[in-house]
Amino acid sequence: MTDLVIRPLVASEESLFDSMPDPLPQLRQVAYADGVADGGYRPENTWVALRAGRLVARAAWLLPPGAVGAPWLDRFDLDAEPEVGAELLHAAHEALGGPGLYYAALPAHWRRRPEVLAVVRAPMAAARLAGLVERGERIRCSWTGTPLPASAGRYDFRPPVDAAEINALVARITAPDVLTGVEIARVVGGVDLATDPLAWFGDSTEEWRIALASGTPVGLVGTAGDACYPLLAYLGLLDEAARPELLAEAVRVLAAGGAREVIADMESHRVAVLAELERTGFRQLRSRVTFAPPNSQE
Repeated sequence: MTDLVIRPLVASEESLFDSMPDPLPQLRQVAYADGVADGGYRPENTWVALRAGRLVARAAWLLPPGAVGAPWLDRFDLDAEPEVGAELLHAAHEALGGPGLYYAALPAHWRRRPEVLAVVRAPMAAARLAGLVERGERIRCSWTGTPLPASAGRYDFRPPVDAAEINALVARITAPDVLTGVEIARVVGGVDLATDPLAWFGDSTEEWRIALASGTPVGLVGTAGDACYPLLAYLGLLDEAARPELLAEAVRVLAAGGAREVIADMESHRVAVLAELERTGFRQLRSRVTFAPPNSQE
């Protein structure tokens, strides 16, 4: 490895970053040049490893303008052994003030796809060699117009009276089923979606719905039709039996507003939630595995 050069990118070297073919083209990812134009990717937060002048590893940390948190590793690709990737990460961590979060984006069902495993094993091994620890996986699902299940009519639905009613119900729900964009909300806005979703999605209650059984609230769902995608932003239950009808109601709210696609994120270990999303017509779009420093609270 005597000819290995590891360094940050310099301005106007976007083409060098892109000289490595995208190893997972099936993923929706922001192009590097577009990220630079938007201000989220910056040369000083982008590192490359070159062997005999050829790019063999690249890593781009992302921090949108105005974010309150630290940059997170958003793109990390290797065309070399994991030790090279670990060396790159060690050098970058030293320059960036220490290791931080790495959100590894992966295609849906990645563990069952040998061609994907062949790509992702090296960067994930490199992250571990660099001292990062796997801390969980979140699955992103997408509804794209599949007919919704017929309502069983067991529950009534209404908009919340006001933001205070939403906050009161959120305080009673310990583990929401769906939190879409929770990582971005935390790093960019310093917001915990599980406890304060309105701080991120705004105080409007028009696209929220409460599920009622004999007049008693048993579930709460918040949608966001004007975010980057129409989102099933928050889904929390006081009675799990309400999950199927509340999910379908949320999609109806967004579809009535013109949504042709609805995005929802959930923890991978919530098997019952994923099954219900799929029964509602959602399909897995991608996974995101979080790696963090050992002492991180992530």
